[in-house]
Amino acid sequence: MEKDAGNPNELPETIRDYLENSPFKLHDTPGQDEVDLTRQYGNETIRITFSIVDLNTLSDDPDGYSDDPALHDEDSASISEEGQSGGAQSKGTINRGRSRGGNINVEPEDSVAPADRSDLADDETPYSEEEADEQTSFPARVNVTITKAGQGALQVETVAQDGMIVIDNVYYFPNAEMANVKSADQDWEKKGLYTGPPFGNLDQDLQVLLEKYLEERGVNTALALWVPEYIDFKEQREYVNWLGNVKAFVDA
Repeated sequence: MEKDAGNPNELPETIRDYLENSPFKLHDTPGQDEVDLTRQYGNETIRITFSIVDLNTLSDDPDGYSDDPALHDEDSASISEEGQSGGAQSKGTINRGRSRGGNINVEPEDSVAPADRSDLADDETPYSEEEADEQTSFPARVNVTITKAGQGALQVETVAQDGMIVIDNVYYFPNAEMANVKSADQDWEKKGLYTGPPFGNLDQDLQVLLEKYLEERGVNTALALWVPEYIDFKEQREYVNWLGNVKAFVDA
């Protein structure tokens, strides 16, 4: 276990640079999964929360298959087709790289220019796993809560990935305490509230306005790039601390 120990408290330069140039203040309690960023914006108090649990969940189920039974059916169908025709990359098709969802894009062999075919292009170098990791990041859930004194709270559920903030839901709570429930009674009361329609059901112009609303408050590309990196850093730090605690317990 000693070999796995390092200096878990040294912030990488990119993480440090963001904190030094960002209006947000970091709140990170050792031993806790959740991380907070807070700031004041006029008469608004903005709180951003995310968790290292997303990284651990991704490690357990990198493709999310366990959460979507439909994908199991697709896998079964794919296996059946491969047994009959040799699979998606059999003769007559060619690999055109990975799509954003991680699937392999293929095209008929005849429709691909000779220079693009791997069997004819001598100077073609496929991407390594490390290069692929540098180009994409794992999805991290980021909750944004904006409160105004006496005006309630607006809570926005988003996902940060590949430098983008994607809004999932926007909720409004007349009572700001409902945005961050701390008891079972409050949670039950929250479930009975009408908090707004699904974000995707909103008018396109309204969706754009809400995206700009968040961007003006610092929920932007810089944050979307920083959050997954900080989650990775914090998870490693917590792991090293866990190793130290286990070692101390075993040696006691």
